Amino acid sequence: MTESAVEPKQGVAIVANDKISEWLLPFLESYRASNAATELYLIPYDDDVELTRRAADVYGATWVDDDMRQLDDLAKRLYPLSPYRRRRLRKLQSLALPLDRVVYIDVDTLLFRDVRPLFERLTLGETDFIVASTSDDYVYNDKQSQVDFLKGVLLFSDGFWLTSRHVLGIRDFQDVVEAEEKLFHAVRKRGGLYAQPLVNFVVHRRGLRVRSLSECMPGASDESFYKVTTARFAEDGPVDLHGSAIYFMHWAGAVQLPKDRYFDGAWLDYAKAAAERMSAASSIKVWRAGLS
Repeated sequence: MTESAVEPKQGVAIVANDKISEWLLPFLESYRASNAATELYLIPYDDDVELTRRAADVYGATWVDDDMRQLDDLAKRLYPLSPYRRRRLRKLQSLALPLDRVVYIDVDTLLFRDVRPLFERLTLGETDFIVASTSDDYVYNDKQSQVDFLKGVLLFSDGFWLTSRHVLGIRDFQDVVEAEEKLFHAVRKRGGLYAQPLVNFVVHRRGLRVRSLSECMPGASDESFYKVTTARFAEDGPVDLHGSAIYFMHWAGAVQLPKDRYFDGAWLDYAKAAAERMSAASSIKVWRAGLS
């Protein structure tokens, strides 16, 4: 980013509701262990958030109570037949938070390292958008090769990205959809995909400079898939087979809760610690209520 007399404000954003609380709580525990120094914003997926609100309070996350009707209207326009899944576009509310730099992360994830050094890697016009994982098969269909601005672009997972609202905002998504909606639907990959093709399409249409985590951070790994078998835990955190630092692990596409893969043990430990923390917080709340 360009230099300023005012220190840029930065933070991390997630989206959750009670339906995915089994994923949310281990994530929050891992966040507390590795990134407590960075403000965390929790965006509600829908109104099913009683436990989610309580977790936000216990872990000190900032609850996002913004009016998201414009974003929900955009999602309805694009996906009129998918009222529940189209709410996945609410991750774009990250771009409307009072932050100059924001990392968005899916909650079926564990964080192992401090993300603060990543914020400094954003440089307007050189590095506008940082991603961690490629996704060659889950963004566009075969018509991609017929579109000039989509030729040779980096296709990425939208489960982890870093950008700035000064580079990309919700208005950009609205404008691109207004101008290119027919083309978007023509090239987007189907099959339960909603936010990921759209985020890629808008980033590519606007010609943003996309770089990978390993390009921006010397010694960082682009590995983050939960099925990896060649990683190991070092003293300062997990590393890949080359010894490069793994920042997070993502259970993307997992059909069941972690059980017996290499990183599942860490997830289970964080899940247990989170359950104990939430239980203790509830006990304290009941005890205090008894004193009033």
